[in-house]
Amino acid sequence: MKDNVIHKVMLTVNHKDYTLQILPWVSLLDALRDRLNLTGTKKGCDHGQCGACTVLCDGKRILSCLTLAVMKNGSQITTIEGVAGPLELHPLQKAFIDHDAFQCGYCTPGQICSAIGMLQENKAATREEVQELMSGNLCRCGANSGIIDAIMEVKEQQS
Repeated sequence: MKDNVIHKVMLTVNHKDYTLQILPWVSLLDALRDRLNLTGTKKGCDHGQCGACTVLCDGKRILSCLTLAVMKNGSQITTIEGVAGPLELHPLQKAFIDHDAFQCGYCTPGQICSAIGMLQENKAATREEVQELMSGNLCRCGANSGIIDAIMEVKEQQS
């Protein structure tokens, strides 16, 4: 059957090149977690409603659970494992720690990747706009105010 054809997919993930042989229905999330062993990106709802699977693709935030890996052939993907420098944390990671912007930590990788993408979009000028643009990332523990505080701190540092 044509549906069972294995596809060759080339991805650059966290600045490292990978070639994967995958079936057409494999999500980017499953390719990252199961094939590349990058388990920082979380599988929350698997329906694109919680944002736990957010990664950066060519600099833009995407929901990896709703994205087929074959669609991203040739793309540059950044997961939570790739946001920090070799010797220090990303400013958002530091701010999340400083503002207690997590409790259980399950949503934190998606929150941080989404915040990086949102800040790169440069569309949020106010706290309320940041809240709106981050509304696709859910924190069931209630750390939302700390998350927004952390993002606002980094946003102000970048200004």
